[in-house]
Amino acid sequence: MDCEENEKIKDETRELEKKLKLKGKLSWDRMEEREKEETFRFAEGYKAFLNSAKTEREAVQEIAGAAKEAGFQEGAQGGGGKKFFYLNKDKAIALAMLGSAPIAEGVRIVVSHIDSPRIDLKQNPLYEEADMALLHTHYYGGIKKYQWVTLPLSLHGLVVKADGSKLSIQIGEDADDPVFVINDLLPHLSGKTQDQKKLSEAIEGEKLTVLAGSLPYPDPEAKERVKLRVMELLNQKYGLVEEDFVSAELELVPAIKARDVGFDRSLVGSYGQDDRASAYTSLRAILSLEEAPRTVIALFVDKEEIGSEGNTGAKSLFLESVTRNLIKRSGFTVT
Repeated sequence: MDCEENEKIKDETRELEKKLKLKGKLSWDRMEEREKEETFRFAEGYKAFLNSAKTEREAVQEIAGAAKEAGFQEGAQGGGGKKFFYLNKDKAIALAMLGSAPIAEGVRIVVSHIDSPRIDLKQNPLYEEADMALLHTHYYGGIKKYQWVTLPLSLHGLVVKADGSKLSIQIGEDADDPVFVINDLLPHLSGKTQDQKKLSEAIEGEKLTVLAGSLPYPDPEAKERVKLRVMELLNQKYGLVEEDFVSAELELVPAIKARDVGFDRSLVGSYGQDDRASAYTSLRAILSLEEAPRTVIALFVDKEEIGSEGNTGAKSLFLESVTRNLIKRSGFTVT
């Protein structure tokens, strides 16, 4: 085969590929300038959501607040209208809008989860060791344990006191707040204990203990002086006693704000984007609706990171309860 014939075959091949094969193109190249500007504006709201919704409880609060501002009513409290929201133990929420078509013709549902991998405190977490006050933890979801050591952490959650009152906790997000940390070994000390192990084994789950304090209670005769000093501070500021930890639900998350990434600010770097990226877009979508041809539900659930189990996960009866309520509102009899 001569060179001329070879070039002819190559030209034919290129033409065939051009005609038949899928041509990839960046979405950015397809967007008009107005759409590009709107994308960056949308991202600012997304970053604000990530910063204020670091736990599933906080996400529910943010979603419920946005729903109320958009005219959604709490469905469990009755009333008329066509836009409703439903709470499930303050850890899952559904937003719904009745459509113009009968509900018997179908419902459009989008589901996203609002929990993320994190570090949870155990029920009786506070103890003293090596003149330090530490907190026992267990990790929630599929974390890479080595990423959580020496990382500034903030404490979020809810405490139910003995008298039944509830106390919301958030420590480590404000600039003046203290943060918490899981200790790690210095590089020149880790050779025999960590460096020879597999990456997944170098940091053990049982050793993800959180540093909570190191100053002792003034009385040298007191037992566990550092622990006692921490409990004194918690009692002074929050009215807590050690027993309150038993009924508390406290979570540790990175004490880092969402930030733009890259010289061109084209990406968002933040904790919790799995799956609050989907949650935020679903939220903005249903809030933007004025009319719906069919009934729509945006469902935001908990527990996806551990298999969607429990009474606030996707396997619960929450969606059935919401749907039943919407059927009643549409005029059908539920048996």
